[in-house]
Amino acid sequence: MDGETRPKTARWMREDVEALMALPFAELIFRAQEVHRENFNPNQVQASRLLSIKTGGCPEDCGYCSQSAHFKTGLKASKLMDKEKVLAEAKRAKAEGASRFCMGAAWRSPKDRDMPELCDMVAEVKSLGLETCMTLGMLSEDQATSLSDAGLDYYNHNIDTSPEYYGKVISTRTFEDRIETLDKVRGAGMKVCCGGIVGMGEKVEDRVGFLLALANMSPPPESVPINSLMPIEGTPLGDSEPVSALDFARLIAVARILMPTSYVRLSAGREHMSDEAQALCFLAGANSIFVGDELLTTNNPGQDKDSALFDQLGLELI
Repeated sequence: MDGETRPKTARWMREDVEALMALPFAELIFRAQEVHRENFNPNQVQASRLLSIKTGGCPEDCGYCSQSAHFKTGLKASKLMDKEKVLAEAKRAKAEGASRFCMGAAWRSPKDRDMPELCDMVAEVKSLGLETCMTLGMLSEDQATSLSDAGLDYYNHNIDTSPEYYGKVISTRTFEDRIETLDKVRGAGMKVCCGGIVGMGEKVEDRVGFLLALANMSPPPESVPINSLMPIEGTPLGDSEPVSALDFARLIAVARILMPTSYVRLSAGREHMSDEAQALCFLAGANSIFVGDELLTTNNPGQDKDSALFDQLGLELI
């Protein structure tokens, strides 16, 4: 059944997603554009800034991640960043056009002793007039409630890939662990930011399963970051083959149809994409990006390149 005619209360079936993925490219982009224009201004893109507030030393073994303590990537671990430095970065992000400020810490889960400092960060960043987002790993119910009470708007916790492929990428926590934290985030009243990564050796059926898992969340994530793997030397996935621009745009288009009202974020990987590839993704329904010159520990295009591209495309950052 076509995405634009499926009732809002219905759940997507695997064959629905497979059918969309198999459409001729021009037909798929046309349908995605129809859905996008019904729900968003096609000439506006939401801008977020991502800051690593605690880098490296993570006990998880996510095969794509430079911050895992299991791999020798040359990254030096750091302690939790001082709140005043975080606020200075948030002010700079707002001045450069970001409307959402995302703070990430390389933990399996935060310690209770860190929660007061984290909650203070949330409250003070929010007081600047920015939307707030954090990604800290797995949460307890009390931790989720504390972050919500502090005013956290979004919590990011990616499922990374399909349930079937997940174990080939990560062994230190399960797909179900991810879902449990997302349930706690929802229960605490926060919005969900949840997506994943392609280019990790998965097959088309895994990309179908990945999008299906996201779209069948109730409700789907309000923010869906789609990352193209940035291969990191020293990680198990450091030699992975890149995803083609057409395959990536196809994924964006299917995500837009499956999740009509979600912000679909063109996330990691933009540094290696041509202007034309990024333009194709915006045409396919992507309407959110990370701005700035760094994403946690990998490069991002930066303000000058983004401004030039957006001027060419007639896109407005919001």
